[in-house]
Amino acid sequence: MSDQPALLIELLREAYAAFNARDIDAALALMSPDVVWPRAFKGGFVRGPEEVRAYWTEQWSEINPHVEPISFYLEEDGRILVDVHQVVRDLAGTVLADEYVGHRFTFENGLIQAMEVCPPPSSTPKT
Repeated sequence: MSDQPALLIELLREAYAAFNARDIDAALALMSPDVVWPRAFKGGFVRGPEEVRAYWTEQWSEINPHVEPISFYLEEDGRILVDVHQVVRDLAGTVLADEYVGHRFTFENGLIQAMEVCPPPSSTPKT
């Protein structure tokens, strides 16, 4: 089991790459069937891959977010906190937000079961 954190971090890297490439199917393939995902853009949560698909489709029709994982922190309970540089643009390319945020992931059977948005780790590199 010592490789498990490395495998989960690689899974998260793949998920971020798929999100940034707007490859919904590739991203959803990394999530459990009962995934819980925050509607950070609208508030609340969606549940299950089809609700995530609908949320992202709506989100991308209104804004153009790009999320780049900077650092990964394994937490004692097995969750992983990701320090993320997030840049959100409107559809014309104007920057609406350029900030660091935290994404905390919970896993189930090697897949993403939940994500929550939280403050970034205090050791966030500001590069």
